[in-house]
Amino acid sequence: MSMFAMLTFANFNGVMAQDAPAPEATEQVAADENATEAVAAEEAPVEETVAAADEDETRSFHQMLKEKYIQGGAGWMTPVLLCLIFGMALIIERILYLNMATTDVKKLLEGIEENAKSGNWAGARELCANTRGPVASIFVQGLDRIDQGLENVEKAVTSYGGVQMARLENNMTWIGLFIALAPSFGFLGTVVGMVQAFDDIETAGDISPTVVAGGMKVALLTTIFGLITAIILQIFYNYILTKIESLVDQMEDGSISFMDILVKYHK
Repeated sequence: MSMFAMLTFANFNGVMAQDAPAPEATEQVAADENATEAVAAEEAPVEETVAAADEDETRSFHQMLKEKYIQGGAGWMTPVLLCLIFGMALIIERILYLNMATTDVKKLLEGIEENAKSGNWAGARELCANTRGPVASIFVQGLDRIDQGLENVEKAVTSYGGVQMARLENNMTWIGLFIALAPSFGFLGTVVGMVQAFDDIETAGDISPTVVAGGMKVALLTTIFGLITAIILQIFYNYILTKIESLVDQMEDGSISFMDILVKYHK
């Protein structure tokens, strides 16, 4: 009986030994789990850092402008900002006006000539009156005096051409003023900031970066913003001047061709 019990116990231990996992396999599984957790732990901070960096990039520009504006001092940064706002408002107005003043002069002259061939000067005038732009306005003034002789027509075209040129250049002096004022305010802020820095040095009795940092920051920031404003306005100012020169050339060439048509068909 005891022999039978011993055999049964031995068989049971053998079965349990077969079912139990090997120690090496258990250690390998545990190592894999630890490695996975370590990788996940390393990736989590990286993902959070990338997300934080993306968030900083999204709001960095506006936040930086706001901070620099405050650091530069509202008393000196505001005049520079107003120069930029008013200057850009006038520039936008000029660009819209000049774009609307652009005329297809060649097509207009062809229409005038078609009416002039049949002596329909009223039709030619109506065509010019319904066409926008300074060139068409000049032609209207000339056609209004077609019955007074070509000499009077030429005088009217020349005189009204000068009026249209003055209208094209309207508000350009104000834009030039803001271009000059923006860096001037910036340099003035620079001078005030330097005086403030020297006053702080005198009060502290010591020259150290901490003492002079505030005044120097005001000086540098106002200069930077003033120069940036002047550069932006100057670029658009030169673009407008180029556009005006192009329209003036159209007016001059169109007036010469217009007078040639009148000389050819007027009797």
